[in-house]
Amino acid sequence: MPERTATIASRVGLHARPAAIFAEAAGELRCEVTIAHAGEPADEAMDAASILSLMSLGASHGDVVVLRAEGEGADQALETLVKILETDHDAK
Repeated sequence: MPERTATIASRVGLHARPAAIFAEAAGELRCEVTIAHAGEPADEAMDAASILSLMSLGASHGDVVVLRAEGEGADQALETLVKILETDHDAK
């Protein structure tokens, strides 16, 4: 199963607007994607397309997360999602 790490760039972390942008993008994919804090077991990863899961993850600015994907287009999906996480969506 392909995986990538990403550092949360948004100043407010993965909350509100950044979480909504990320969840919407993950929900449009043809593959299953999970997200977890780096160092957590893979079986504790959460559904990346669920805004509730993202909010409960509590990822803050600068936190490193691991994305894992399974299914069609997994590698490309991960690249796209990493870019979203590593963009500060709260920058003016």
